Amino acid sequence: MKPRITLVTLGVDDLERALRFYRDGLGLKTEGIIGQEFEHGAVAFFELQAGLRLAVWPRKSLARDSGLPPAAASATEFSLGHNVASKAEVDAVMAQAGNGGALIVKPAQDTFWGGYAGYFQDPDQHLWEVVWNPQWTLEE
Repeated sequence: MKPRITLVTLGVDDLERALRFYRDGLGLKTEGIIGQEFEHGAVAFFELQAGLRLAVWPRKSLARDSGLPPAAASATEFSLGHNVASKAEVDAVMAQAGNGGALIVKPAQDTFWGGYAGYFQDPDQHLWEVVWNPQWTLEE
Protein backbone atom coordinates (compact mmCIF):
# COMPACT_ATOMS: atom_id res chain seq x y z
CA MET A 1 0.00 0.00 0.00
CA LYS A 2 1.28 3.43 -0.87
CA PRO A 3 1.00 5.91 2.02
CA ARG A 4 -1.69 8.06 0.45
CA ILE A 5 -4.95 9.23 1.97
CA THR A 6 -7.28 11.09 -0.38
CA LEU A 7 -10.54 11.13 1.56
CA VAL A 8 -11.54 11.30 5.21
CA THR A 9 -15.21 10.42 5.74
CA LEU A 10 -17.02 11.39 8.92
CA GLY A 11 -20.28 9.69 9.81
CA VAL A 12 -22.84 12.29 10.87
CA ASP A 13 -26.29 12.22 12.42
CA ASP A 14 -27.66 15.24 10.53
CA LEU A 15 -26.20 15.85 7.06
CA GLU A 16 -27.69 19.34 6.65
CA ARG A 17 -26.31 20.42 10.04
CA ALA A 18 -22.86 19.02 9.19
CA LEU A 19 -22.94 20.82 5.82
CA ARG A 20 -23.74 24.14 7.52
CA PHE A 21 -20.98 23.69 10.10
CA TYR A 22 -18.20 22.85 7.66
CA ARG A 23 -19.35 25.21 4.88
CA ASP A 24 -20.68 28.19 6.82
CA GLY A 25 -18.93 27.77 10.16
CA LEU A 26 -15.45 26.76 9.01
CA GLY A 27 -15.66 28.19 5.49
CA LEU A 28 -14.69 24.99 3.64
CA LYS A 29 -15.46 24.90 -0.08
CA THR A 30 -18.15 22.46 -1.20
CA GLU A 31 -20.70 21.86 -3.92
CA GLY A 32 -23.19 21.04 -1.16
CA ILE A 33 -25.07 17.80 -0.75
CA ILE A 34 -24.90 15.53 -3.77
CA GLY A 35 -26.15 12.01 -4.46
CA GLN A 36 -29.63 12.56 -3.08
CA GLU A 37 -31.09 10.69 -6.03
CA PHE A 38 -29.62 7.47 -4.62
CA GLU A 39 -30.90 5.68 -1.56
CA HIS A 40 -28.18 6.09 1.09
CA GLY A 41 -26.19 8.22 -1.37
CA ALA A 42 -26.52 11.76 -0.01
CA VAL A 43 -23.07 13.08 0.92
CA ALA A 44 -21.17 16.38 1.02
CA PHE A 45 -17.50 16.75 0.04
CA PHE A 46 -15.22 19.58 1.14
CA GLU A 47 -11.94 20.61 -0.43
CA LEU A 48 -8.94 20.47 1.86
CA GLN A 49 -5.35 20.67 0.64
CA ALA A 50 -4.40 19.37 -2.82
CA GLY A 51 -5.40 15.75 -3.19
CA LEU A 52 -7.41 15.53 0.02
CA ARG A 53 -11.12 15.88 0.64
CA LEU A 54 -13.36 15.62 3.68
CA ALA A 55 -16.72 13.89 3.30
CA VAL A 56 -19.69 13.96 5.65
CA TRP A 57 -22.07 11.06 5.19
CA PRO A 58 -24.94 9.92 7.38
CA ARG A 59 -23.80 7.33 9.94
CA LYS A 60 -26.59 5.01 8.86
CA SER A 61 -25.41 5.15 5.25
CA LEU A 62 -21.79 4.51 6.24
CA ALA A 63 -22.83 1.55 8.39
CA ARG A 64 -24.97 0.13 5.58
CA ASP A 65 -22.24 0.56 2.97
CA SER A 66 -19.54 -1.01 5.15
CA GLY A 67 -21.77 -3.85 6.34
CA LEU A 68 -21.07 -2.98 9.97
CA PRO A 69 -23.82 -2.38 12.52
CA PRO A 70 -24.31 1.22 13.66
CA ALA A 71 -22.39 1.86 16.87
CA ALA A 72 -22.27 4.57 19.50
CA ALA A 73 -20.04 7.50 18.61
CA SER A 74 -16.93 8.13 20.68
CA ALA A 75 -15.03 11.42 20.48
CA THR A 76 -11.84 9.81 21.77
CA GLU A 77 -11.48 7.17 19.04
CA PHE A 78 -9.46 9.55 16.86
CA SER A 79 -8.89 13.23 16.25
CA LEU A 80 -8.34 15.27 13.13
CA GLY A 81 -5.35 17.59 13.30
CA HIS A 82 -5.37 21.02 11.69
CA ASN A 83 -1.86 22.46 11.78
CA VAL A 84 -1.42 26.21 11.39
CA ALA A 85 1.50 28.62 11.17
CA SER A 86 1.19 30.55 14.45
CA LYS A 87 -0.38 30.77 17.89
CA ALA A 88 -2.57 33.62 16.62
CA GLU A 89 -3.86 31.37 13.84
CA VAL A 90 -4.73 28.67 16.38
CA ASP A 91 -6.76 31.24 18.30
CA ALA A 92 -8.46 32.48 15.11
CA VAL A 93 -9.46 28.98 13.96
CA MET A 94 -10.70 28.05 17.43
CA ALA A 95 -12.83 31.22 17.52
CA GLN A 96 -14.17 30.53 14.02
CA ALA A 97 -15.09 26.97 15.01
CA GLY A 98 -16.78 28.14 18.21
CA ASN A 99 -18.72 30.82 16.36
CA GLY A 100 -19.74 28.20 13.79
CA GLY A 101 -21.28 25.91 16.38
CA ALA A 102 -18.38 23.77 17.61
CA LEU A 103 -18.01 22.85 21.25
CA ILE A 104 -14.65 24.05 22.53
CA VAL A 105 -13.52 21.15 24.70
CA LYS A 106 -10.02 22.45 25.48
CA PRO A 107 -9.20 26.11 24.87
CA ALA A 108 -5.93 26.79 23.06
CA GLN A 109 -2.93 26.80 25.36
CA ASP A 110 0.78 26.09 25.44
CA THR A 111 1.54 22.37 25.23
CA PHE A 112 4.02 20.28 27.21
CA TRP A 113 6.07 19.71 24.03
CA GLY A 114 6.52 23.39 23.16
CA GLY A 115 3.61 23.96 20.80
CA TYR A 116 0.22 25.60 21.18
CA ALA A 117 -3.06 23.76 20.67
CA GLY A 118 -6.74 23.49 21.46
CA TYR A 119 -9.53 21.00 20.77
CA PHE A 120 -13.09 21.39 19.53
CA GLN A 121 -15.88 19.00 18.63
CA ASP A 122 -18.02 19.44 15.54
CA PRO A 123 -21.81 19.10 15.91
CA ASP A 124 -21.46 15.30 15.59
CA GLN A 125 -18.80 15.17 18.34
CA HIS A 126 -15.83 14.52 16.02
CA LEU A 127 -12.72 15.80 17.74
CA TRP A 128 -10.46 18.33 16.00
CA GLU A 129 -7.12 19.56 17.28
CA VAL A 130 -5.96 22.97 16.06
CA VAL A 131 -2.22 23.15 16.61
CA TRP A 132 0.88 25.21 16.00
CA ASN A 133 4.06 23.16 16.10
CA PRO A 134 7.23 25.29 16.13
CA GLN A 135 9.17 22.33 14.70
CA TRP A 136 7.07 22.08 11.51
CA THR A 137 7.14 24.35 8.50
CA LEU A 138 3.86 24.45 6.63
CA GLU A 139 3.60 24.81 2.88
CA GLU A 140 0.72 26.99 1.78
